[in-house]
Amino acid sequence: MAARREQTKNKLDQVEKAIGQIRRERGRLSVRAIAERAGVSATFLYENADARALVQQAVTHSKRQRDQAAAEAHEQIEASWRERALNAEAELTRTQSEVFSQRQHIGELMGQLRDFDQMVPGESVQVLVTENTTLKRRVHQLTQEHRKLQERLEGARSNLRFADKRIADLEAQLLEQDQP
Repeated sequence: MAARREQTKNKLDQVEKAIGQIRRERGRLSVRAIAERAGVSATFLYENADARALVQQAVTHSKRQRDQAAAEAHEQIEASWRERALNAEAELTRTQSEVFSQRQHIGELMGQLRDFDQMVPGESVQVLVTENTTLKRRVHQLTQEHRKLQERLEGARSNLRFADKRIADLEAQLLEQDQP
């Protein structure tokens, strides 16, 4: 009877040692891996209450660490995409403000052009028409920039949705792998 207890104690020591080795190597803790490393049968790990408790505790601790690492990685990715989206939105807002300002300026100049057209000789009108054409080109350029920034913002938002979906899929895979 004492020999059997001693043998069980030795096996439990081997199991603890195997768990420690697997942790140091950052390997995956599972009943099979622990049994192989400890040189005991999986049946021993399931049937012996102390061994079962050691294995469950080790697996739970390992899972908690993996979950925490995955959550931290997810937060970093999320923060990066959030920052990109905010930057794109800020740039879009600035561009919209610039376009609005330019349109107001064009409106004012168009009014002045009509006033000058009635009051000044043809040469001054030509200068104003040229300036008006230049301003129209500038408005067109700003409108194109605005459109490009909107497309970039939509792309950033799409990438964020894709990253969120991919992370959720990976987390689901991790959960499926951890279930016995």
